[in-house]
Amino acid sequence: MPIVPPTHSVERSLRRAGAKIVVGLDEVGRGAWAGPVTVGAAVTGLRRAPEGLTDSKLLTELRRRALAPVLADWVTAYAFGQASPQECDELGMTAALRLAAVRALEALPVEPDAVILDGNHDYLGGPWRVRTVIKGDQSCICVSAASVLAKVHRDGLMAELGEGCPEYGFADNAGYPSPVHRAALEELGPTEHHRLSWAYLDALPKWRHLKRVREDAGAGRESADEQLTLGF
Repeated sequence: MPIVPPTHSVERSLRRAGAKIVVGLDEVGRGAWAGPVTVGAAVTGLRRAPEGLTDSKLLTELRRRALAPVLADWVTAYAFGQASPQECDELGMTAALRLAAVRALEALPVEPDAVILDGNHDYLGGPWRVRTVIKGDQSCICVSAASVLAKVHRDGLMAELGEGCPEYGFADNAGYPSPVHRAALEELGPTEHHRLSWAYLDALPKWRHLKRVREDAGAGRESADEQLTLGF
């Protein structure tokens, strides 16, 4: 089935409502066991998008890596924000996502009038004017651009982190579950790059004592719910 290219439809509707600068946000690393959660921010204006732009998950790694520098030159502005594994543990994922998003927005050289978030949950909130769009990373050009830029940026970061602990295969799995990653965890335990409140530690008797449990019980449920499909 052919991929339908993203458009400026949502961006145009926000501009008609008075927003002069519209930024798209997308996150990567939410379900990873290791590494930061990263939010990419991209301002694109209303120019025609580069050929082949879509949600990063629909592109091969080779295509993403080829497209990222093209996008970096094409967008009006872009920036990244991150929340560390320790911040993910301490704050919970929703608050960590907001922290990463705020850092991305504050790193932009322009101040947006409106923000488009991928998905149906506004994890950013005020004072920003937010529009959530389900599958926005496929349908909105600025969110698609943020998606590709953030994915390539975080993959590169994880490859660098993996140089210090090659047994975990971060260059290939970017901190997500994989057979190599699982085997290294079972044998060697988590590194400083791992999230210690995540459910994967429940399946590691040798290392289970390292698991961090947050005082906020509701946040604990949030973390467990997000990881139902990520167990060993």
